[in-house]
Amino acid sequence: MTLRFLLFFTFAALAALQAQAATDFALREAIECQTRGGVPNFFQKLRSGREVRVGYLGGSITAAPGWRVKSLKWLQSKYPKAKLTEINAAIGGTGSDLGVFRLQQDVLQHLPDLLFVEFAVNDGGAPPERIIQAMEGIVRQTLKADASTDICFVYTISEPVLADAKAGRYQRSATAMELVAEHYDIPTIHLGLEVARKVVDGSLVFKGTRSNQAQPSDKSPMIFSTDGVHPLVETGHELYLQTITRSFEKLSGLGTSEAHRVPNPLDAANWEDAKLVPITESMLRGQWEKLDSAKHPLAKRFNSKLPVMWSTSDPTASLSFKFRGRQAAMYDLVGPDCGQLAVRVDDRDAVTVRRIDGYCTYHRLSKFTVYTGADSKPHRAQFALLAEPPDKKAILFERNRPDLEKNPAKYEGINWYVGSIMLLGDLVE
Repeated sequence: MTLRFLLFFTFAALAALQAQAATDFALREAIECQTRGGVPNFFQKLRSGREVRVGYLGGSITAAPGWRVKSLKWLQSKYPKAKLTEINAAIGGTGSDLGVFRLQQDVLQHLPDLLFVEFAVNDGGAPPERIIQAMEGIVRQTLKADASTDICFVYTISEPVLADAKAGRYQRSATAMELVAEHYDIPTIHLGLEVARKVVDGSLVFKGTRSNQAQPSDKSPMIFSTDGVHPLVETGHELYLQTITRSFEKLSGLGTSEAHRVPNPLDAANWEDAKLVPITESMLRGQWEKLDSAKHPLAKRFNSKLPVMWSTSDPTASLSFKFRGRQAAMYDLVGPDCGQLAVRVDDRDAVTVRRIDGYCTYHRLSKFTVYTGADSKPHRAQFALLAEPPDKKAILFERNRPDLEKNPAKYEGINWYVGSIMLLGDLVE
């Protein structure tokens, strides 16, 4: 049995979006900077010399010391009287379906004046309807927290969508995001169009090796990335920065500084009610440890994203909670010393969920969906740690198996490290 993952749309809304997608997703021409309503509140604060906070919500492309770091430095150089601070809310390998849940914790509580949202690559395999729900949830949460906060979507690219950029089209994920941006008058910046133009004219190789990287005096093509996804800081991210600077020059004179209007939702089933609920001791049975973020290396490493972290290696340990809502999921870690769980909702058959995957030569933040449904009745989710460890050698990708053979002790254990519940709904006492 597999975990269910259903999309929540009224039939009319879904039909309308699908009809629009049939045209827009196939035909929409990409524009490097859609200025729309601009970011006037942000620029007013910059010019006043006040403290200004810039939030960066995204995946690994944003987490890298690239366009995020470079853009903040550029803004500081342009507005030296302002005091700019960064809210780094980027997590590699994650999309808008996690971003919308962690937005309050990771960004909004720090009071951003401008929020960049970058999920076009990591949302690449997601259904457009789901992208719209999550991205609209991010927008509505942000504006309801502070209607003066400006938002800007940025679209990065990877090798699978390079053909779209070369043809001057938005990739599917970005097209879905454009529907949200249009509805809320949000500016968008396509960072990949200039990259694609350089691929076409032969001045850039999208995927290469560092040994082929051109020196400034060379006439050979520059290398954008070594993996077809993550730009090199000195080339790919520099091109991304140049696009941002061009775009912000266009945005700098637009709009009037005032609170943003919050229109009726594009999709009534958007995820603006998404929230993180920390695990509490009352939910736990058996032997659990609340990890000290000052002493435990994993708790310290992930403290900014999982400020509460519980762990167990007790096969009799369990966790349970009662909830009402459209979706429940768990926000936790996967890693080499992790085990597997039996997950049950109400009286349904238990589902086995492994907390190690093919990449797990290290620990990283992860999530898994427990329940999706449309009814309003309460449900109980129950989790039990299994004594039987998963077959870690079989799970690891072949390229990572030598690490297990070299460091077998690292892979011992059946641990579970968990921090929060992701809810589209509420807990029930």
